Amino acid sequence: MPALVRLYIRNVIAGFVLSAIFVGALLWLNVANLWHLISTSPQGWIAVLMLFVFNGIVFAGVQFAIAIMRMERKEGSGGGKLSGVGHRAEPVPVVATVTNGRRRPQ
Repeated sequence: MPALVRLYIRNVIAGFVLSAIFVGALLWLNVANLWHLISTSPQGWIAVLMLFVFNGIVFAGVQFAIAIMRMERKEGSGGGKLSGVGHRAEPVPVVATVTNGRRRPQ
């Protein structure tokens, strides 16, 4: 199995574990009276399942994004750094003429 696929699977599993912890904490702390709403409704399990799946998708995506962004290249210079770049801001003269009462640059 390629290393990137293995990394993705690990991060998806981690995201869904975090989702389970998060949904469990929401229910245990009874945020917005959520435990009462779910426990007294016959369709409450659907709400818990939706919370788990959708939060799992979000947390898995965030986990994978963090893992990808933390990867670094060992060879060459790092990307995005301004090391060795010699850009200077220099003023550029602009000549403006007045035509029909409006200024227009040339």
